[in-house]
Amino acid sequence: MKTARFSAAFLVFSALAGAHIGSPDVYLEGKAGPYQLFVTVRPPLTIPGVAEIEVRSQSPGIRSIRAVPLAITGAGSKFAPIPDPLKASSQDSQFFTGSLWMMTSGSWQVRLTVDGAQGPGTLSVPVPSFARASKRMEWGLGSILSVLGLFLAAGMVAMIGAATREAKLDAGQEPTAANLRSGRKATVIGAIIVLAVAFGGNYWWNSEANDYNLRIYRPLGMAAILNGTDLSLKMSEPGWMQANTVQLAAFRVFIRKMDDLVPDHGHIMHLYVIRQPGLDAIYHLHPEQREDGTFALTLPSMEAGRYKLYADIVHANGFPETMVTQIEIPALTSRPLAGDDAAAVTEPWQKASTANTVFTLPDGYKMEWLRGDKPLAAKRATSFNFRLTKPDGTAPTDMALYMGMLGHAAFVKTDGTVFAHIHPNGSVSMAALMLASGEAPEDHSAMHMGDSSPTLPSARTDTVSFPYGFPSPGRYRIFVQMKHGETVETGVFDALTAGT
Repeated sequence: MKTARFSAAFLVFSALAGAHIGSPDVYLEGKAGPYQLFVTVRPPLTIPGVAEIEVRSQSPGIRSIRAVPLAITGAGSKFAPIPDPLKASSQDSQFFTGSLWMMTSGSWQVRLTVDGAQGPGTLSVPVPSFARASKRMEWGLGSILSVLGLFLAAGMVAMIGAATREAKLDAGQEPTAANLRSGRKATVIGAIIVLAVAFGGNYWWNSEANDYNLRIYRPLGMAAILNGTDLSLKMSEPGWMQANTVQLAAFRVFIRKMDDLVPDHGHIMHLYVIRQPGLDAIYHLHPEQREDGTFALTLPSMEAGRYKLYADIVHANGFPETMVTQIEIPALTSRPLAGDDAAAVTEPWQKASTANTVFTLPDGYKMEWLRGDKPLAAKRATSFNFRLTKPDGTAPTDMALYMGMLGHAAFVKTDGTVFAHIHPNGSVSMAALMLASGEAPEDHSAMHMGDSSPTLPSARTDTVSFPYGFPSPGRYRIFVQMKHGETVETGVFDALTAGT
């Protein structure tokens, strides 16, 4: 009889949670017709709110770029409002900026329309839209408004008393005892009314604030159960779906489901299992979904330790989510890695150098971070380039696509506040990108080595680039996976990022 090990659901109710953990900005590198663009979308903290857009053109000759928000699926995806123009930088004609209102939660896209010397082009950027927090009023402003409110309330009560006591008297006439009694009575009644209005307004304000807090995004929960070498993952709804259901009629907001998942890179779930606190062992696995909705897989041979699990899924409307939990795993002697599984074991980040740009792999191959001399900074859109070489330093002749792409990467902050699964086209999921482009996610689910797709590069290369930007200063560990032949290699790199 196998012993059971259970890890309680570890729900992450962070203001920065979402499709990635602590990394809300969207990065995408793609083509709008003949124009190569590097797009950054910074979603708003609150909904409704304003998203900031930055576009770096890597192709010359662009005259204008216009942007419009649209739902990825449904009727809203077919009826576009008038697009807003982006503004070209006065110092750099290849750099454009602008902003758009995001009005409701859900799976959205920012559609860019480009006009230039080579004709028009369009690019759709998937953007998950949801409230991540409610903004609090600054203490100074709140204090000023409180003083002004008290002054207005006192003035109103005084005016009510004066109107009853003296308003009907002739100029210079002194109020009588009866006038004074009426004035005092009116002052008391006025004070009661003003206080009632103030308390009623405060109650309404708090009620609206509480209703809004119900609509702040709460990621799906996930519980992990380990029975021998068999891992089961069960999703749970923390209340965000029910809260949005209640608000649907008034706000027309997004309703989340748990039975509408679509494949992304051929798998319903991508599971990163990372040992804590050293981030010195990582396993990229792919559980299968059972009929009851749970996910299951037999774990490969693993080293013992406490692991944090990051599970990426995508809903049918293109809305991506990352679920998080933790589990203690004993040393396992089990199956070898198979299929698209990948793993790496290295030294803890506490002992690693952020200056190291070459990672030697177990089979003698090497992965190099083509870092360049530019310092790393938070909130800066950057192309992270990596190269795989054979032990003799030459390029492999059998480079292969890994799940339909040149590589995959995970950017993890060492304090656990950031996890981002990045592809060569950026931080968006392939399923959402295909939906925004009018394709079905299932069309990509069968992509393997040797297959072709108009959305993927056709050339096999030993170099891969990931568009991304560190969301905050601090220490990060980057896990990069590339494939040659039937071998999936995992390189590990460390980065120290300064503020902007």
